[in-house]
Amino acid sequence: MRKIFTTIVAGLLFAVPFTAMAQVNILACEPEWAALAEEIGGPKISAFSATHARQDPHHIRARPSLIAKARRADLIICSGAGLEVGWLPILLQKSGPQVQPNALGHVTASHYVPLLDTGAGVDRSMGDVHPEGNPHIHLNPHHILPIAAQITDRLAQLDSANADYYQNRYQDFAQRWQQALAQWEAKAAPLKGTQVVVHHKSFSYLIDWLQLRAIASLEPKPGIPPTSSHLESLLQQLKATPAKLILRTPYEPEAASLWLSSKTNIPALVLPYTIGGVAEAGDLFALYDATLALLLENANVE
Repeated sequence: MRKIFTTIVAGLLFAVPFTAMAQVNILACEPEWAALAEEIGGPKISAFSATHARQDPHHIRARPSLIAKARRADLIICSGAGLEVGWLPILLQKSGPQVQPNALGHVTASHYVPLLDTGAGVDRSMGDVHPEGNPHIHLNPHHILPIAAQITDRLAQLDSANADYYQNRYQDFAQRWQQALAQWEAKAAPLKGTQVVVHHKSFSYLIDWLQLRAIASLEPKPGIPPTSSHLESLLQQLKATPAKLILRTPYEPEAASLWLSSKTNIPALVLPYTIGGVAEAGDLFALYDATLALLLENANVE
């Protein structure tokens, strides 16, 4: 009898910590969604990003370690709008029904916010375009809370025992985010109307939010590398209509922006784009802090 009792007690001792330490496993396609999930889930979730700030999220390899992460995931969070079309389907083919599109364990962030650059008649002759709309949605901070609400709802259903915990963390995050948003917009007011050159349409939502003006692109068509003839035409354009900044992400090649900067004396600026893009962008709040600081410092506006 004592042996049986000891075995039962030992089993309970092992069972209780397992239950208390159980986490919701999240695979985020991009760092911004892993960071957002951590804001809502705290220590009750484990979030892993399939990409990092120096990787182009359009083009990564569906390596075996990512397939394993997808198989173990309770929740997958991705931008959608075609951003991950080249690799996410491979992960999903190897995963269970709980994380397939339209399932409880799958959040497509672009479904919950208004998209830019949508339209009929889009085809590949126009370059690397997304018929669904521009997928780089996280760079308008007004988009973050609707997506956070979706993540909160999914976590509350997947882990109903901790539903109140997730709701409370969402409410706290939403309050801090709204306060930060007001501060960012007040700080960014001098940037309104600033003319910029972009490498790709990665910053369309940031430009729209801050009311900047993108007057040219280093790519002759989206996803098509800059050519010498195109850069020469940009040089002539900028002599007539100068810009304040040339913007690119950490994962885009630097040669074209540096060449154009050397010919025009327009600063070539690398913005963080996502978490970890610069050392200061360690979380979602810091991402916007760092982005605005770089723009204000280099745009020479009052």
